[in-house]
Amino acid sequence: MSLRLRLTLTLGSAFVLLWAVAATWMLMDVRNQLMLSLDQRLAASARMVAGLLVQLPQPQLGADGVTRLSAEQLGIENGLACQVSSLRGEVLARSHAAPDSVLDAQRTGFHDQLIGDTAWRSFTLIQNGMRVTTADRLDERDTLKRSVMLAAALPVLVALLGSLMVLWIGIGNGLSPLRRIRNALAQRTADSVEPLQTERLPRELVPLVETQNQLFARIAQTLERERRLTDDAAHELRSPLTAIKTHLQVAAMTEGDTAKRALAQAEIGTDRLHRTLEQLLMLARVEGQVSFDDGLRCTALEVAQQAIADASQQAGPPIELHASENLPRAPLAMPPALAIAALRNLLDNARRHTRDGTVVHLMLEPLGEGKVRFAVQDQGPGIAPEQVERFTERFWRSSNGDGSGLGLSIVKAIAERCGCELAFEPCSEGLQVELIVALETPG
Repeated sequence: MSLRLRLTLTLGSAFVLLWAVAATWMLMDVRNQLMLSLDQRLAASARMVAGLLVQLPQPQLGADGVTRLSAEQLGIENGLACQVSSLRGEVLARSHAAPDSVLDAQRTGFHDQLIGDTAWRSFTLIQNGMRVTTADRLDERDTLKRSVMLAAALPVLVALLGSLMVLWIGIGNGLSPLRRIRNALAQRTADSVEPLQTERLPRELVPLVETQNQLFARIAQTLERERRLTDDAAHELRSPLTAIKTHLQVAAMTEGDTAKRALAQAEIGTDRLHRTLEQLLMLARVEGQVSFDDGLRCTALEVAQQAIADASQQAGPPIELHASENLPRAPLAMPPALAIAALRNLLDNARRHTRDGTVVHLMLEPLGEGKVRFAVQDQGPGIAPEQVERFTERFWRSSNGDGSGLGLSIVKAIAERCGCELAFEPCSEGLQVELIVALETPG
């Protein structure tokens, strides 16, 4: 069911219900007022006849002993019946519209009576020693009531139908911005991520379109990130693959020590290619919002110890851990896999650049506001301050670096994903990298 039809049915049903209640109330009030007016006409006619009887000449009796008076003589409207009787019940005069049978005049006031097959509404008044009874036919009243009710109900019905038509057209015009948005989206190509225009849109739709534009912006960033990753990966993987192929060709054409050295170089290239692919996959998973939450939580000290153990599997300078004695026992507010990966990459980068015979220092200390600080310091040649901004670029390496150029990019992606703070501080001897992580709050 379309939104337009659903709104029309909902609002139309409400309109019909409200109009029906209002029309029923109005028609019942009109009916009651009409009946009241007709009763008041009977009472007024009876009082008028009572006042005129004393002024009329002595009536002549008819053949049946009853004086027949016209409506004009009695001063009543045509269509009303009138009967004048004594207190003893003798009928003295009747109008020509009166029924053939005598009207019941024993009870004063209003009452309904059946004479023959015809129902009458009568009013009896006692005045000047006479009973004056006026009456009209109920079927004539019903005919008049139906005419009045039809005349009152027809405009209400026409207004209701007109309101439903206006409602249908109005809802259609009100939903036209949604049709424009739908048409704009339908005309887009698969790779089109341009934002939708928000001009001339109702205020209620502007947040929807802005949210859609934010989605387009995120999709554009994802597409650009994937394109850049594909380009960089194709460029970076070409060199080790070419080197491996060359060494294998040399090994195939030579023998002895030369072939062994070629195979050894090919194995080194394979290891480097393997590390680069692992780093690329890790970066894609972190930036792709793949879930790393396995339900486990680790403290800062546990993360540091595991990262040192992983980094120490490769040959290189040793790592010294300097942990504060008042470290909190609360776990880190991030998945342990990401925390260990970030810290391991920082340690690998420090070990790669520190001088032989020195050590890499890992400092761990608490900070205020429920945070801890990991500080990794190497004792390498250092780096120029203007190059610090390029540290986290993909595949960027310093002049003496032999890594894949993805380690610090992964650390930056993890820090952005988990809300951590990452800072680089060049020192007189080497470089210090700080990673500030929030602790999980209880409850």
